[in-house]
Amino acid sequence: MPVIVAAIDPVTRIEGHLKVDVTVDTVGGVQQVTDVKTVGTLFRGFEKILEGRDPRDAPLITSRICGVCPTSHSVAAVLALDQAGGVTPPAAGRVLRNLVHGACYLESHILHFYLLSLPDYIQGPGMPPWTPGFEMEHRVDKAAAGRFLANYLAAINIRRQCHEMGALFGGKLPHSPGYIAGGFTAVPAADKIAAFQSLLATIQNFINTSYVPDVEALSSLYSDYFLVGRGYGNLLSYGVFELNDAGSSKLFTRGRIIAGAGTAQAVDVAQITESVTHSWYSNAANNLNPASGDTVAQYPKPGGYSWLKAPRYGGVPYECGPLARMWVNGEYTNGVSVMDRIRARAYEARKLAAAMQTWLGQLAVGASTYTPFTTPSGAVSAMGLTEAPRGALGHWVSLSGGAIARYQVITPTCWTISPRDSADQLGPLEKALMGTPVNNVQHPVEVLRVIHSVDPCLDCATHVIKVSQPA
Repeated sequence: MPVIVAAIDPVTRIEGHLKVDVTVDTVGGVQQVTDVKTVGTLFRGFEKILEGRDPRDAPLITSRICGVCPTSHSVAAVLALDQAGGVTPPAAGRVLRNLVHGACYLESHILHFYLLSLPDYIQGPGMPPWTPGFEMEHRVDKAAAGRFLANYLAAINIRRQCHEMGALFGGKLPHSPGYIAGGFTAVPAADKIAAFQSLLATIQNFINTSYVPDVEALSSLYSDYFLVGRGYGNLLSYGVFELNDAGSSKLFTRGRIIAGAGTAQAVDVAQITESVTHSWYSNAANNLNPASGDTVAQYPKPGGYSWLKAPRYGGVPYECGPLARMWVNGEYTNGVSVMDRIRARAYEARKLAAAMQTWLGQLAVGASTYTPFTTPSGAVSAMGLTEAPRGALGHWVSLSGGAIARYQVITPTCWTISPRDSADQLGPLEKALMGTPVNNVQHPVEVLRVIHSVDPCLDCATHVIKVSQPA
């Protein structure tokens, strides 16, 4: 067959705007992807929006980076401010942060499987959002399809309940105002604890009796996808959900897996850099650590093809997300592939829901949730490292004169969906797509399955604003 160059633009059923250019050729008798570029098509300017502002604005403003991962950005921001101000939240403040953050995790994981990924594998009703769609093989019989679709509809309601649960303490979701430097704005009340418990029990039951079994059923039907979409196999986690006030113990620990094997290695944050060689940013900020990096747009730019930067650890590309967290924790080591990512996410949801039951039992009615925070007046630099549902999230802030002088964000999507770097290494998703078999180039559902398995969120990675000129 002739070499075919195709673009999926935009990639649907993700947050934000992503374009994927693929070249398909026959190699060894198999029609497959032989070249790929992942393209973030919009610019994010939140770092510049924050400059000059009161540091206490950061948790509220950065939560608007994404409507699916809003608490993640608030958590990263308050961790950075806690460090800058030298404060430690009371135990109840830490627990409330975890519970509201956990509610968003559960919502996101259920969303990912049922609404974003499942339509890549089963034929739904002949109506939106199932149509239009790519043609695909039929491996799911009528009875199994009926169960999947029934749980798909139930998942829509469960997602709403996840937000209702988080809003009990968070005030509202998405974009909770609860996260503040020094702790949390809510105080545990008996009625709120009871309501949270009731919703959590319903959500946990759905995870255990529907979500996890559905994932197991799908992975059995599509077991060949344990061999598709591996990529480099490098996995990174910053760790998330503090289990003690010092933050030294976490539900998911910090670490790295190299080439999809072995035990977790340490993470040295000084080894993190951002390449912009193939990104539409000024090369003056190329290969810098985010503590000294900047966001200076340059479009067009020779060799540039994405608004995403290319984060690297020690110059090496790393994937992040639930698979990385579970592997670093030693709780999922089956492999790195499309189906491994889907399974690890479901198992993580099950583990997190159980942990949330424990945290809820640690709350005492009326307990203090806030340690007074004073904005430093001098020059201070700090960072907040956490995990969004999609992976490693870091905020780096420099303060001067009581205001934000510099702010940098590296989102999980930038790690996983990054473009090539200054060494011309493919981004992790680009690498994972290489060699993917494509049965019908006009309906490349196999490519979508790989893309959706990493759950990209271009809302987290890209934003744009157009300033109107006065008449």
